[in-house]
Parts: sequence; structure tokens; C-alpha cells
Amino acid sequence: MIDAVSSLSSLVGPGGAAATRAAERLAAGSPAGPIAPASSTGLPDFGSVLADVANQGVTAVREAEAASLAGMNGKASVQQVVEAVMNAERTLQTAIAVRDKVVQAYQEISRMQI
Repeated sequence: MIDAVSSLSSLVGPGGAAATRAAERLAAGSPAGPIAPASSTGLPDFGSVLADVANQGVTAVREAEAASLAGMNGKASVQQVVEAVMNAERTLQTAIAVRDKVVQAYQEISRMQI
């Protein structure tokens, strides 16, 4: 399952906490972490922010899967498994909402008269 998720990492939208961290980095004007700054403004470009947030979303899904496996082996508590799975679910729901908004925006643009 991880291989399928990682192949979609460039298409996945932001997760809740990941999006907040990326927005905080943008507001602070310091592109810390893997977000690369744009050449002329010093701020990260939109594609870099989305790529960073998508990678963090994939990481959340991987952590949830690892916690589930650890729970089945008796190495993690039920609470840890539930927290990891709920975090992955929030990430997925956010990604779906962002995808829907992008599709909606594209459809509106395609209906515009030139």
C-alpha cells in the first residue's frame, strides 16, 4: 500500500497540521525545511509548498500503517493505533477537499469566455 501512496505523493493535497506548518513558514518569511525558496522573491513557490505538504501527508499515512502493524503484533497500544489512523484519515479528507476545490476552479476557468 505504501508504494501506491508514494506514487501519488505529487498529487495529494495538504494535511491539516502540515498545511498549518507550511502556512506558518510562509508567513514568517523563512522557508525552513524542505521548501525551496523562489528565485526572485525569497518566498517558496506554490508548487514547493504543495510538494512539501504532500510528502508530509504520505508520511502520516505511512505512520498510521506502521502503527496498525505494530498494534496487530501487540507492540503498540490501541490508543496509539487509533490516533495514528485518525491523523491519516484527517489528512486524506483534507486532500480530497483540496482536490475537489482544484477541480471546481478548473471547471470555472474552462467555462470563462475569452
